[in-house]
Amino acid sequence: MHSAPPVPTDGGASLPPATGQDSPRRRRQLLLLSAANSADSGEQSVISVMFPAIRAALDLPLAALGVLGATAKLAGVVFGPLWVSIAQRVPRTQVLAACSGLWGVWTIATGFAQNYAQLLVMSTIVAAGIVGGGPLVSGILADLFDDKSRGRAAGFLFGSVALFTGALGPLLGQLSRFADGWRYGFFAVGTMQILVGLAVLRYFKDPGVGAAEPQLAALDATALTRRPQALNRANVRRLLGIRSFALICVQRLFGSQFILLAFGVVFLVDARGFSNASASLVTLPTAVSYFLGTIGGGVLADRMQRRFPRTGRIAILQTSYLVYAVVAFLTTQIPWSSLAAYAALFSLLGALQGLQPSLNRPLIMSVVPPELRSAAFALFLAIESVAWAALTVFVGQLGDSTGLEGAFLWSLVVVIVAGGLFASLLYRPYARDLTALQHELDRRAAGSGQSPK
Repeated sequence: MHSAPPVPTDGGASLPPATGQDSPRRRRQLLLLSAANSADSGEQSVISVMFPAIRAALDLPLAALGVLGATAKLAGVVFGPLWVSIAQRVPRTQVLAACSGLWGVWTIATGFAQNYAQLLVMSTIVAAGIVGGGPLVSGILADLFDDKSRGRAAGFLFGSVALFTGALGPLLGQLSRFADGWRYGFFAVGTMQILVGLAVLRYFKDPGVGAAEPQLAALDATALTRRPQALNRANVRRLLGIRSFALICVQRLFGSQFILLAFGVVFLVDARGFSNASASLVTLPTAVSYFLGTIGGGVLADRMQRRFPRTGRIAILQTSYLVYAVVAFLTTQIPWSSLAAYAALFSLLGALQGLQPSLNRPLIMSVVPPELRSAAFALFLAIESVAWAALTVFVGQLGDSTGLEGAFLWSLVVVIVAGGLFASLLYRPYARDLTALQHELDRRAAGSGQSPK
């Protein structure tokens, strides 16, 4: 069981009560967060969807796609926590606008790459900036919505990102018909990122750290700091002392579902013989299914959480992993002659993958103190990035040597089954940590020396 962090007493202005934030305003805030996350995903969409065209233009091996994905993820390990630290000194809105939007100038610059080295350097620079959006957005989401509605909010947030990238995929795929069309993909996405950054800077209003917690919503900000705490050594120890959070991080090491998004189009081109333009068409129905999965999964997770608060979300998480592995086997190990068959199977996998952010984000939010949530997500995403980088390189190398079909068997079936089995370890620690945090928030409210407004 974890010990609670000391309560800062030097907060800023009053936090707006969660109950006082009207629904239209919260929806507008959520739309802006979704736009920021969507813009962040655009650069990797260009690389994954248009890699066959990039590979032909720059004469690259398949392993290059793995290296590009891995370096982007490893950049996040270093720079994700750095952006959270900056948010201690600079308002979160400004940091989010910079790393999730204005950084788009580097995405535009990537479109001018003339060789593999330049493409690798520029894509790494892009990743170093946009990676800051993940932990900040997740932390802010927890401050906008309470535990009863976080599954649905997370579902909408991450589902809209998938919907955007899915709609973007076919458009990018059609650019492959033109000479150097992939460059215009980078130009378009970079411009969009800049516009989103300006919109966040102008219209987004930070709700304040802890604003959605029922125990704290009626109290002045002296009960909490208005800034998220940094991911330093002391806070890492404190976070890893929350056993269920540590187990969620380890379980995420088995979350290899992203492999299908990174290599799916290339798999259909190389292993199944479809053209780049045709293969890219499966991204739209997959993204729509992902979106529906996040929304439906969020509603289901919130209902299960209300009915079974100690086990509901974990049970859905575990089931989704095991079912995903079965469908992944059918999708990648059995040749299908029709692109429509792959579109249907990819869509089912997209829906199952869509459940994940509606589950793991609220799980973390419900056991980590409000001021540590951005740091928790920075650590969570850093650990995830290391695993993703290793898996991306593994799949790229194995795909070059034995083919993507064999690589998918290991990464999308065996690893996913292991992740589903590992989730069994979460049940008891999560129940204890959930109760401990609620008691800690009650203690803070009672010991603040203030009366509810």
